[in-house]
This record gives sequence, C-alpha cells and structure tokens, in this order.
Amino acid sequence: DPDSGDNGLLLYSLVRGQTNEFDINENTGQIFTISVAGKAGTFNLEVQAADQGTRQLTARTTVSVTVDSSSSSNIVMLVLNQKINIVERKSAELQRVLEDKLGWNVYVVSIYSKESERKARTSTDETQVNIMAFDEAHQEVPAEDIKRKLREQKSAIELELEKVFLAPVSAAIREAPAAPAPPELVAAIVLGVLLASTFIAFLAYVLLDLKRKRYRGKYGKQDLVKKVEIMECIGNPLAADKNGSLKSLEEPEHMNN
Repeated sequence: DPDSGDNGLLLYSLVRGQTNEFDINENTGQIFTISVAGKAGTFNLEVQAADQGTRQLTARTTVSVTVDSSSSSNIVMLVLNQKINIVERKSAELQRVLEDKLGWNVYVVSIYSKESERKARTSTDETQVNIMAFDEAHQEVPAEDIKRKLREQKSAIELELEKVFLAPVSAAIREAPAAPAPPELVAAIVLGVLLASTFIAFLAYVLLDLKRKRYRGKYGKQDLVKKVEIMECIGNPLAADKNGSLKSLEEPEHMNN
C-alpha cells in the first residue's frame, strides 16, 4: 500500500480456512503452522490485508499450502517450560527470537504437548516445539548444526524468550522420537517372529524324536539279547549264569531217587 501513515499500515489476518492448523503474523503476513502433525494434503487459506485508515480498505487472496507427509531428518525438538496455549499464542515471537539468534530462517513444524488433545490444555508446563531451519539458499540446515547453534545461544535465547513469555524460560533440546515403522514393516517383523518360533518348535520336536528313537533302539537291543539268552537256556540244559559259571538246569540226583 503506497499510502503513508495509518492508511499505509497493513495488518494481515486469516479470515477463512484451517485456522486451527495455521496462523499468520499480522504485521508481516508470514503464514506459519500451529500443528499439522500427522496431516497431509493441500490447505486453502483466505488471507485478508487491511489498512488502518479511517475508511478502512481491505483486500483478500487465497493461499494454498501443501503439507508433505514425508518426514525430514533435520527436525529438532525444543522443549519449553511453558503451557501449550501460551506457546501457540506466542509462536510468532518465538520464531522471531530463534531466527535472530540462530541466523537462519526458522520454520515451526509443530507445537505439541501431552495435553494438546484435551480440553484442559493449561495443566502441563512443558511444550515441545519441532523446528527446522533453512539457509540463504533455502536448503535445510542439518539437525546437528541447529543443535550446536542452540547450545551456543542457549542463554541468549532464554533471556529473549523470558521477555516474550514474561516468565523465566528453560529451552532444552530433546531427541525427537523415531518415526513409527510402517504397517508393512511391522507385519513383516511379526511374520518373521512367528516363522522363527515355528521353526524352533519344529527343530525341538525333531531332536526330541531322534533322542527318543535312540533310546528305544539302545534298550530294545538289550531286551532282544535277553530274549535270545532265555531261549538258548531253555534249549540247552547247561546255561551260563551272569557270573560266567555253568549251572545245571537238570533236577538234583536225590530227586531221581
């Protein structure tokens, strides 16, 4: 707006669209996310610019934002000791502080808290802010470089955020949880475990059966030898006892008398 004074002062706002997922910096018109975790697709936002003159003039346009479902390995989790509703309200100021201290363009991927899905969103004094950074060439800054810069500027960042939140602020780096395995991989792992368990059970059964057969074969031969010895003793009036001595199976002579 080429006008001067209040007639040239523009304020931006979202007047239609997914205002729960996105917000806009009213002074710069920069659109940023509040939380699009787990969501993908194209979101159509209607943006309004309004001057501050006595006879206020406005203009509107539609902005299409495409959210990619693929994840980046350069997302860094910053944990603030602030309630999520306050962090969401101050997200633009948070982004400004980070950009100023890190020296990169900072993109807020999502703002999350354990209480974010509940109505009572003021009970947990811990909010996770996932951020990415982009250099002047619009390339992703590696996560390790972001973490290093956050550590170096930790005191300065906390001091500036204390002015934003009007309270002592602790900003800690936390490792983002690993992305959950896709259903296909989970199914493959489960199937592999089941097959391995089945194979182990089958192998144990085979070994037990072989051991049983060996046991039967060993003692079965002994029984057969005993049976042969008994048959030989019946057919032979003289048989060897277990000590090797000869023993007559005939009746004593006095019995004949």
